[in-house]
Amino acid sequence: MIHAPEAFTAQDYAARMHRAARAAADADLTGVLVTPGPDLVWLCGYRPTAITERLTLLVLTQYAEPQLLVPALERPAAEAAPGAGAVRLSDWHDGQDPYAAASRLLTDDGRYGISDSAWALHLLGLRDTLPRSSYRALTTALPMLRAVKDEHEVARLATAGAAADAAYEEILTVRFAGRRETDVAADLARLLREHGHSQVDFTVVGSGPNGANPHHEPGERVIEDGDMVVLDFGGLKHGYGSDTTRTVHVGEPSPEEREVHDIVREAQQTAFEAVRPGVACQEVDRIARRVITDAGYGRHFSHRTGHGIGVTTHEPPYMVEGEDQPLVPGMCFSIEPGIYLPGRFGVRIEDIVMCTEDGGRRLNDAPHEMAVVA
Repeated sequence: MIHAPEAFTAQDYAARMHRAARAAADADLTGVLVTPGPDLVWLCGYRPTAITERLTLLVLTQYAEPQLLVPALERPAAEAAPGAGAVRLSDWHDGQDPYAAASRLLTDDGRYGISDSAWALHLLGLRDTLPRSSYRALTTALPMLRAVKDEHEVARLATAGAAADAAYEEILTVRFAGRRETDVAADLARLLREHGHSQVDFTVVGSGPNGANPHHEPGERVIEDGDMVVLDFGGLKHGYGSDTTRTVHVGEPSPEEREVHDIVREAQQTAFEAVRPGVACQEVDRIARRVITDAGYGRHFSHRTGHGIGVTTHEPPYMVEGEDQPLVPGMCFSIEPGIYLPGRFGVRIEDIVMCTEDGGRRLNDAPHEMAVVA
């Protein structure tokens, strides 16, 4: 039986905030400004009940304690956050200028990294109040902020991956032929929740020609005997993400379909075997792409090979050409090569992988072989 992981403590959040402030200083930034979204959840455990136009702002600098500014009516919820003990709380009331309140926590000519999820309303309000200040999105300023996971985060990702594997095992027993894509997608969502996911982010079911669209939204197409079906599904369990793709076939596949599936499986395995500290993210993409290109399908692999995963199902780092960030132990990301033949079918195989001290570790391990379904 898999037990729920222990909750993160105020000390865990304090360490993350200290790490973020230090990283900002190393990047020649005055500090980090964090608005509601995944950065705020990861850094101090606070997730506002409703994200509205009211300003909520976490301020992290190297030489001051973390400060969290919240609307007064939301202060009780902020005080109940698991990381609240590691921050100094202040508030502002409706009718007051929130940016004036925020300015007292900032320097008038500071250089700040700010959450990608910050509303333009708030960014412009800060800029107008502090016209000499400047701001950079955290994805570009501190792209590796959440990339390296500690053992407790890895345990959550592994638990989420195991739940997705269990959902996949069960979906193979349902009927595909004669049912709509949306029906199978609903089954996948139900199974993810039954296996402990609190949030389902996506359930891609791309049957036949629809599988040639990597981000196909499940539709009303009725799945037929002879269809290849791409299943891409994931969400959050214990606050951390799963993201798995397998490709199944309704009835016996043709020799060509088996060949394409085998090429993608080889690309996925070869890229996985290349994972080790010091290897550039782009090299993982190049290795997977080379297998597919050498097999004559290079122009049919149309997306990056992978993305990071953590408190969101898609985050830095990205396994893509141009990303020269080296892999380091604790980085967790997908490896998901694919081949997409327009008007015919698609194949994708995806696992979540962790870089370890001496290689890679899969955080989910559903079989890669093409499953035949009814």
